[in-house]
Amino acid sequence: MKRPSKSLPKPQRVTLHDLARHAGVSRATVSLVLRKSPLVADRTRESVLEAVSALGYVYNRGAANLRTQRSHTIGVAINEITNPYFAELTAAIQRAFWDLGRTVFIANSEEDPARQDQFIATMREYNADGLAICPSQGTTRQTLKRLKDQGIPCVLISRNVAGCGLDYAGHANLEGMRMATEHLIELGHRRIAMIGGTDLISTGAERRKGYREALARHRIAIDEELIIPGPPTRSFGAATVKALLTNPNPPTAAVCFNDVIAFGVMLGLRQVGLEPGRDFAVMGYDDLAEAELWTPALSTVAIDSIGIGVAAAQLLLQRIEHPDAPPRRVVMQPKLVLRESSCPPRRT
Repeated sequence: MKRPSKSLPKPQRVTLHDLARHAGVSRATVSLVLRKSPLVADRTRESVLEAVSALGYVYNRGAANLRTQRSHTIGVAINEITNPYFAELTAAIQRAFWDLGRTVFIANSEEDPARQDQFIATMREYNADGLAICPSQGTTRQTLKRLKDQGIPCVLISRNVAGCGLDYAGHANLEGMRMATEHLIELGHRRIAMIGGTDLISTGAERRKGYREALARHRIAIDEELIIPGPPTRSFGAATVKALLTNPNPPTAAVCFNDVIAFGVMLGLRQVGLEPGRDFAVMGYDDLAEAELWTPALSTVAIDSIGIGVAAAQLLLQRIEHPDAPPRRVVMQPKLVLRESSCPPRRT
């Protein structure tokens, strides 16, 4: 008769005490290292991490969550992640939260408030510590205010929604577009188109206001026919500039809502035999990595996407720790980046 085989004893789980004994430090110090606290000296941190590796310690996230009531996860909803600017911004946000010891779940709402709401509900079900949202077009103040009223830590990124009472990390859009428009005015342009954007989102409304303020400051009449709202695409930029050039008194320059539209404008100019940076001045907005690689290189307004990502992460973690603190805003200042696409009006 076969004897029943004895089951092997399960290996004991490595504890914080084991790590502390191996590294020659206190259990509290081990805990600080595992929580990525900046209070621990580098040499001590290295000793603890060496013990983690040597003993094969695995952090029990579930147990930690039960102790702290925190999941160390953050939900990030982006309005259109396929847009190059938002792709760069998303990477910066994820990196900033990662550096602060948080795992990030990302959703692309595709400018659909219903998708955005579904993601928010899912993150709540999974007990995410907080939310970082770049609001989709059509997001209401009431929707966001409800998050605040329910005590859900949340920060808005890049786009703001007035009156919602949430923290915000973004960019000084009005000042940036005013600088871009004034640059063209200083070059001698008086017929300047504003291509792209919409007042339905804060960035669009602010940039169009900056354009108007620059013209008014220099006593240049505002021609509504030169202000063309539209989507942030190359095809829209190309089609719009070609249509504007059929005007009996066409523009000699354009400020664009973003770099992608500006790329399209340059393509459209070439399609009708004009050379951007020589026959027509073009200003973008965002300073994507692609901007300086174009021929001619694109003049634009730089946005500090890394700075916005870091600020958003810090604001949200502060909100998690201090839920009743007054709302805060961090606004990055613009920087004009002048290249070859902006030029004086062509002499006739």
